Amino acid sequence: MKFFKRKLFITLISALSISLAFSSCGSSKGETIPTEKVETVVEAEKIPPKEFLYSAKLKTFIYDSPETKKVVDTIGQNTRVLVVERKDTEIIKEVKGETKKEVSQKTIPAKPKKEEKPFINDDEKVRITFTEPQKENIKEQTEQVTENTPEVPKEYEHWVHVKYRRNLKEREGWVLENNLHSDVFKNLPKSWKGMELNNFPEKVEFPDNPRIDVKGVYLTVYSASSEKKINSLIELAKETKINAFVIDVKDDGGQLLWKMDDSILKYNPKAFSKVYIKDINAFMKKMKENNIYTIARIVSFKDPVYAKQNPDKAIIEKKTGKPFTNKDGVIWVSPHDKNLWEYNIAVAKEAAKAGFNEIQFDYVRFPASNGGKLDAFLDYRNPDNDSKPVTIQKYLKYAWEELTPLHVYINADIYGQIGTFRDDMGLGQYWEAISGYVHYISPMMYPSHYINGAYGIPVPDAEPYKTIYYCTLDSINRNENIDNPAIIRPWIQDFTARWVKGHITYDVKAINAQIQALEDLGVHEYLLWSPSNRYHMEKITK
Repeated sequence: MKFFKRKLFITLISALSISLAFSSCGSSKGETIPTEKVETVVEAEKIPPKEFLYSAKLKTFIYDSPETKKVVDTIGQNTRVLVVERKDTEIIKEVKGETKKEVSQKTIPAKPKKEEKPFINDDEKVRITFTEPQKENIKEQTEQVTENTPEVPKEYEHWVHVKYRRNLKEREGWVLENNLHSDVFKNLPKSWKGMELNNFPEKVEFPDNPRIDVKGVYLTVYSASSEKKINSLIELAKETKINAFVIDVKDDGGQLLWKMDDSILKYNPKAFSKVYIKDINAFMKKMKENNIYTIARIVSFKDPVYAKQNPDKAIIEKKTGKPFTNKDGVIWVSPHDKNLWEYNIAVAKEAAKAGFNEIQFDYVRFPASNGGKLDAFLDYRNPDNDSKPVTIQKYLKYAWEELTPLHVYINADIYGQIGTFRDDMGLGQYWEAISGYVHYISPMMYPSHYINGAYGIPVPDAEPYKTIYYCTLDSINRNENIDNPAIIRPWIQDFTARWVKGHITYDVKAINAQIQALEDLGVHEYLLWSPSNRYHMEKITK
């Protein structure tokens, strides 16, 4: 036993010595032996992807909570909302005369206790014991008796807490899940399936072509080629807020502004039959010297010159085989014609080469066909069997891919009501599909073009502020449905529509009213349209 105690003592002393030896290692300053560094890699927390849903009904109600169910807002069909959380609430059904469970209370007397009472029979001398309920000591107990009724399955309402942006305000609320869907195409025509409505490219700024808040006016080929007129418009820019010109490079008649590279002729042999500016370089130099931002307007599918050279590309009537025309008698080329796509983009590249800052595609649509009612009678020459909005988007996507490497911005003109209506108006112009593939989108918001009663306004032409305000607000809301939308830069009216009953004169006051409506909604860019190129802008001191 002494041996084991001695051995334990020696072991403890040895351990203490080793510990002191380790602690004494190092310098006199008390430095310890550095240990090897071990790097711990902590994985970054994975952020779950955002879940977006779309409203299924023409009018979808937003509630404050699943419990109180107070309506706080309404949203239109296919409005995009961000999912925050989900919640299920049990549906309590109350039917008169019936309940899921009937619970009744019945009073049942308790069993009496046995109490022995002696009774002596004198004859037999026998003690007899009997029991008797004692009324004073009877206790009553209450038992719950449940009637056996069949169990009714529980039903639930499925709610979704959502966030969204409408009318420039961040909003949130609760929506019944059956009023939402994850497929944005669910409420769109089946033929639109090939259209892209997400994953649009980012709209970056080109360092060698800085963006500006454009405040522009429209110039025909005649104004652009007239030295007197161009000088007066430059003077207008110096005296007002105007800083940009939208110039016809390929106009409504299919005429080009200047003689471009001969490669253009393979698309249209008559492309240079009439040109207006002999020296485009001198013209562009003058624009730059006067700090004018230049936008090349290219009319896309209304091209009578091209149509005459390519009659097999024109839209025709099925019954007669003759080219289809609107009331103006102009032949329209089918927007499905990819040869015309290439022609328009070739012209756009020539404009970019000349120094234009931006390319604007006008008439980027199908001809008016009474809301699509005429489609059954027309042959659009559609070999790929694409729907109208799919074709228009593909055209703009093609333009995007070809032109953005040249560092020019892309702009598309559309009908003013496209932001308000939920369809393409039979024109192939669907707001989200176009906004995703251009830098700027320009709805033509001329008050004279709205029917009386639009937006609840008796004569929209007579109330320019209200008309522009409501149309712009609808357009802003549509942009909220996609990521990376285009900047809204509307066309506004600078002409008097004498054909409208109850019209007003569009002077400086009417122009300022439209501009003020845009400013009040945070839109700082606009384009003035005047067919005569006479403009009414308030003079300012810059």
